[in-house]
Amino acid sequence: MTDDNDRSSANGTIDYIAVQESPPFQRLRRSQRSFVFPLAIAFLVWYFAYVLLSSFAVDFMAQRVWGDITVGLLLGLGQFVTTFAITMGYVSYANRRLDPQSKALREELEREEAGR
Repeated sequence: MTDDNDRSSANGTIDYIAVQESPPFQRLRRSQRSFVFPLAIAFLVWYFAYVLLSSFAVDFMAQRVWGDITVGLLLGLGQFVTTFAITMGYVSYANRRLDPQSKALREELEREEAGR
């Protein structure tokens, strides 16, 4: 972390702009973004592919796979499965990688605030 003087304002409170610019916060932000952005892009591509297929490939989406189950229905249900999988993956990633970083940053700020 940086010196207390770097992160305290004139009235003795924590300067959160300085905290936001600190290396530990930047690492936390980079870690979070490195997970979120690629998955968000992948999911949006998958979602728009589904929408486009349902609009322009009606015959393909209407193909029966088993009984009344069609390709479109399976891909639509796949959207839900993907959403839950991404959510579970993010929770796992956050528990392993983000939470320890944010906890260390929070504890440092609490120590600084208690020391005033």
